[in-house]
Amino acid sequence: MDMRLAFWRRSGVGDYVRLMNPLQKLALDLTPLVIFLVSYYVSGVYWATGIFIGATVIAAAISYAATDKLSPLMMFSGVFVIVLGGLTIWLQNDLFIKLKPTIYYLSVAGLLLVGLAFKRLVIKDLMEFAYKLTDEGWQIFTKRLAVFFVGLAALNVAAAYTLSFEAWLWFKIGGFTALVFVFFLSQEPLFNRYEIKSPDEETPKTA
Repeated sequence: MDMRLAFWRRSGVGDYVRLMNPLQKLALDLTPLVIFLVSYYVSGVYWATGIFIGATVIAAAISYAATDKLSPLMMFSGVFVIVLGGLTIWLQNDLFIKLKPTIYYLSVAGLLLVGLAFKRLVIKDLMEFAYKLTDEGWQIFTKRLAVFFVGLAALNVAAAYTLSFEAWLWFKIGGFTALVFVFFLSQEPLFNRYEIKSPDEETPKTA
């Protein structure tokens, strides 16, 4: 038990987020996907997958050079891209890269719930720069987010098996982005209820 808790303390997720400018982090996360999309229309799915793997590795290297560490989520994503992308190219079957989001979402959901079981609020470390919530608020949000990711994983399986690669790709980029936006928008009441107020906000102002 102590060794596992020590791992969570050493993981440095929060340190990574604080060291990386949010816009820089967003650019590093999105650039490989944009390159993959452009490469797909230029060279086809298998060449695009190989380029996607390379772009993901380069993005991880840039992140490490900038912060001297990698976030667990980036490491998870990178491993899945390399393994499933490699299988896509080797077996000439695009189903593997289409299922990558499902495995990733399930892994993140598992990471959140395992962290919760060991009293480690992983999502707090990732998002504390944007939201200041009580621990109870983070616990509720963690559970909701884990359920949401499981739902995304199931939805991606359905899309992977029923849509063409091009339709799936646009659904992943547009549809999933919209769903994430709607989910966070729906959590605003939670954020407002459990927000940690500053002393100025808590103290009524007198005329």
